[in-house]
Amino acid sequence: MSATPRQDLDTVLVLDFGAQYAQVIARRVRECHVYSEIVACDTPAAELAARRPAGIVLSGGPKSVYSAGAPTVDPALFDLGVPVLGICYGQQLMAQALGGEVARTGRAEFGKTRFRGSADSELLGDQPPEQTVWMSHNDAVVAAPPGFRVTGSTDAAPVAAFEDAQRGLYGVQYHPEVTHTPNGMSVFRSFLARTGARPGWTAHSVIEASVDAIRSRVGDAKVLCGLSGGVDSAVAAALVHEAVGDQLTCVFVDHGLLREGEAEQVVETFGLHSRAKLVTAKVADRFLEKLAGVTDPEAKRKIIGTEFIRAFEGAAAEHAADAKFLVQGTLYPDVIESGHGTAATIKSHHNVGGLPEDLGFALVEPLRWLFKDEVRRVGEELGLPADIVWRQPFPGPGLAVRIIGEVTGERLELLRAADAIVLAELRRAGLERGSSSSEAVAPSDSIWQSFAVLPAIRSVGVQGDERTYGHPIIIRAVTSEDAMTADFARLDWDVLERIAGRVINEVPGINRVAYDVTSKPPGTIEWE
Repeated sequence: MSATPRQDLDTVLVLDFGAQYAQVIARRVRECHVYSEIVACDTPAAELAARRPAGIVLSGGPKSVYSAGAPTVDPALFDLGVPVLGICYGQQLMAQALGGEVARTGRAEFGKTRFRGSADSELLGDQPPEQTVWMSHNDAVVAAPPGFRVTGSTDAAPVAAFEDAQRGLYGVQYHPEVTHTPNGMSVFRSFLARTGARPGWTAHSVIEASVDAIRSRVGDAKVLCGLSGGVDSAVAAALVHEAVGDQLTCVFVDHGLLREGEAEQVVETFGLHSRAKLVTAKVADRFLEKLAGVTDPEAKRKIIGTEFIRAFEGAAAEHAADAKFLVQGTLYPDVIESGHGTAATIKSHHNVGGLPEDLGFALVEPLRWLFKDEVRRVGEELGLPADIVWRQPFPGPGLAVRIIGEVTGERLELLRAADAIVLAELRRAGLERGSSSSEAVAPSDSIWQSFAVLPAIRSVGVQGDERTYGHPIIIRAVTSEDAMTADFARLDWDVLERIAGRVINEVPGINRVAYDVTSKPPGTIEWE
């Protein structure tokens, strides 16, 4: 089950042509308080029209419009009388479908690019005539379709923007959805103004729609919620409790894969701020036993997903024997990274691709189509405390996917101790997002996620004039808005030095500390 908007909400449909950033486009539209939804790129025009969208956006994609098997668009879409915005590949498809020309000019553009726009453009006229945009393409539109006027260019893309304002058709070669295009949000606001879409997508409307959908699906049945202590499961639990009250039992699985002191904190914090029934299942030994000898990351996730369900089944038998539904805090990025629509599978999330086939519950996933920032706003609207709402994201499989190799009790203790030092020092430096604070909005330059990684290898070191052969620790800290993209945090050298000194001096068995300077893409935030 996923929350659906009220029928009176205006909707913008995003056709996904295989771009990982289709989700970012949808998020930008929602930031303008207009509901957006991802749909498959091969959806027939008649089916799109039946949805009565206020506007349609064609996403980018990894293919060339001339490649065999490249996704195409139903040309009838452009005759629906609905404003359409094509982005990158989407612009090229629009040009090709309506009689323009797309070619490989021999001058690709990747990264920051100088863009020259027309002052009298209906879509871009309120922006600087010259600006920096983010490009990522080999092909380019070299001739606009009949009836279109060219409204922007770059040195390598003669038709970097075009429009047929009378028909409400617009296209840009660059990516306004990414933060590297400073005026990108202005493109979406301008397009949405031309759709006439009303800004009704708010945290309050999400809660209303979710509560109605949950009540409709669940009826008077009993419900279990897997509570991890993170913001996602906490908000999901609060939403379900708002809908069905005492029908909900929350189960916290203490699997032994949490951070230092986190199990106790989850029980204390959730107990103080929720009226829902909370049951704790202490099953750490079972998880370690099942993970013994396992090194493949996908196998770890599958095992952990299965054991989660087995723990729920045990708790259900004891505390809610007739429970029919299981609540999970699955988010949009979880779905997209596990493979959805035309997007590639990046990794299986334990709560998306790692559940056993013989799952004994029907799923309730009220956050499945929400981004992390939307979840936080919903949590605030529901009255959850800042300690929960701004807590750093933490993977469902916990520290198991931050140990590269076999998960053992000894390695968990090493990683826990090192990870606690990383978080403590970043908090001390005022950089940790999710710290106890009364601020309504986290600072934009704060850390989205930070943690330690323990690879199951050893490195030579010298400590106390003696040779050591200990474990290295890798520090990972990133800034992000939604986890779809992330940049490594430019930490001060003094902060890194304090972390490294403390880890090596205070955690026996660690003799080396490294810092990960990989962004997403090409890497992911987590190592596994």
